Amino acid sequence: MADYTANPDWVDCRALRAAEEAAGGGDQRASLSDGAAVWRSALRLIDPKPETESVARPAPDPAARAAAEAQARELAKAEARARSEAAARAKAEELARAKTEVEERARALKEARAREKEEAEARAAAEREAREKAAAEARARKQAEAEARARAEAETRAKAAEEARLRKEAKAREIAEAKARAEAEEQARREAEAAAAAAKAAAEEAARREAEERARAEAEARAKAEEDARLKKEAEARAKAEAKARAKAEAEAKAKAEAEEKARLAAEAKARAEAEAKAKAEAEEAARLAAIEAARLAAEEQARREAEEAAAAEAARLAAEAAAAEAAARAEAEAKAAEQARLEAEVLARANVDVPATLKRLIREAGPISLAQYMGECNARYYASRDPLGEQGDFITAPEVSQMFGELIGLWLVDLWVRMGSRKRIHYVELGPGRGTLAKDALAAARRYDFAPEIHFVETSASLRKIQREAFPDCHHHHDISTLPDDAPLLIVANEFFDALPVHQLMRSADGWFDRLVGLDGEDFIFTAGKQRMDHLVPASWVTAAQGAMIETSPAAVALMAEIARRLKEQGGAALVIDYGHMELRSGSTMQALKSHKKVDIFAHPGDSDLTAHVDFELLQQVAADNGADVMGLTYQGEWLRQMGIDTRMEALQRRNPYEKDKIKRQRDRLVEDSQMGTLFKVLGICGRRWPYGVGFD
Repeated sequence: MADYTANPDWVDCRALRAAEEAAGGGDQRASLSDGAAVWRSALRLIDPKPETESVARPAPDPAARAAAEAQARELAKAEARARSEAAARAKAEELARAKTEVEERARALKEARAREKEEAEARAAAEREAREKAAAEARARKQAEAEARARAEAETRAKAAEEARLRKEAKAREIAEAKARAEAEEQARREAEAAAAAAKAAAEEAARREAEERARAEAEARAKAEEDARLKKEAEARAKAEAKARAKAEAEAKAKAEAEEKARLAAEAKARAEAEAKAKAEAEEAARLAAIEAARLAAEEQARREAEEAAAAEAARLAAEAAAAEAAARAEAEAKAAEQARLEAEVLARANVDVPATLKRLIREAGPISLAQYMGECNARYYASRDPLGEQGDFITAPEVSQMFGELIGLWLVDLWVRMGSRKRIHYVELGPGRGTLAKDALAAARRYDFAPEIHFVETSASLRKIQREAFPDCHHHHDISTLPDDAPLLIVANEFFDALPVHQLMRSADGWFDRLVGLDGEDFIFTAGKQRMDHLVPASWVTAAQGAMIETSPAAVALMAEIARRLKEQGGAALVIDYGHMELRSGSTMQALKSHKKVDIFAHPGDSDLTAHVDFELLQQVAADNGADVMGLTYQGEWLRQMGIDTRMEALQRRNPYEKDKIKRQRDRLVEDSQMGTLFKVLGICGRRWPYGVGFD
């Protein structure tokens, strides 16, 4: 396309027209005609001289010529001015266009940068989503691989077991076939030798089979009779228990009615006596007042002075007593604080003890120590120095498995509280509360029924106390139950607490029962036999046990249960003890050490592994009853949780969390099923006199 702005005549024409318009002279049509005239004049100025014309023209007039030249000069000046103005306007327009282009480029650049930023953010989000997706896929793939490995291992084990079984069966078949061949050959020989003997053997076989059939029928009949007798016995026991409960309830109701009637009659008699005494007193008082009216006025001033003196003396006495009481309370509080600080200092000091070195030095200086002392020293350091719970710890307890465990315990406690009249003042006590998980779940469930007790934790670990205080800022900590308050009933929970208390292992020899001690073989801990007889710690039923028998007993557990029972007897309340152990005492060692969720040798990591032993629930029941508490009963954890309604609670949680349905079912199974915690763990309930029995022990 041609660049018309390069033609100076065209530029001049435009410049003149613009100047004309700017000057406002004439209308648009006049400006256009003038521009055309200028255009023609400009053409004439630049035309070359014409050739000799064929027609002769007259010579120009000098005046006309001068006028034309003057007009041409003026026109040239006008054209020069127009050109300079046009150049200025073109430069201004060029600058404006450049500015516009710069602004357009800046805007385009800004928009490009914005688009790049958006695209970068989109790419970053996409990359982040891709990374998260990849991580999720990696986790899923890892989990799938783990599950695949587990399935493969299980299939390998099953296949190996199946192959072993098949090999065993094949070998058994070979032996049986060889035996059958031998027997067949022997039988053939015998049949060939004596057909009569074969007939006799057949008769004897028939008789034997008939005898076996009769014996089997008799055994089935006996089993059925024993089952019927057992069912009958259980029914009688249930009927007896129900009758006993009804009789007890009727007796309590009758006693309550008699007491109320007696109180009503006493109140009526008291009211009549008071009315008669009041009437007599009023008559005597009227007579006396009439007789001493004159003396009263004289003695009134003296009595007032004596009263003021007596009041001042009484006020001084009360102030002195209050000051003394305040000083005593302050001294007692200071003593308790000092004792608390001493115990906490001891706990912190135990956390830094080198247990192996300390025990070895003690054994070298004083000889072998009891297994109970070894266990006590190791666990004291272990619990003072760490948080043992959770995946990063050494073991997981039932409250950490599922919230259902603590919630059902909370409902058990609040049910007792409601049945005893919803007392305003009551104490919740937990022995060894760990991270406070059980207390949080239990008290959250009970809080719906306005159950708001004072909270007391028996805990020696400084690290666990800190965690518990974060969850329950108003809780009270105790090193043992001796400092628990005695002004209200106690509701005590001990979950996996008794199993960590020290135990003695007693061995039966020809000369009696002796303690199993811990000694040294060089630098290694070993078991050794004690020389002091320990028959006083052996239950009466085990005194004459066979030589070589071994039992475990815990004086610490006995002392603790005795104190709990006396507390419940004196101030009321109930206790729930949940732990793994036996319904009755058994022979053998149950002590074990746990580290990082695995069993290790009890001498491998003294002070750095959790030492526990099975709880003797038979002994705990006997101690509780001997010290005045009522034993509600002893049952399996799985059965107790079922009676408390764990299946109903599980279904409610599954409806609320449908994506975790299988996980909640696995948690329930771990707590309830016989193959897991259901029968290994037992639940013992005890209470103070006149307190109702809790759910699950009816």
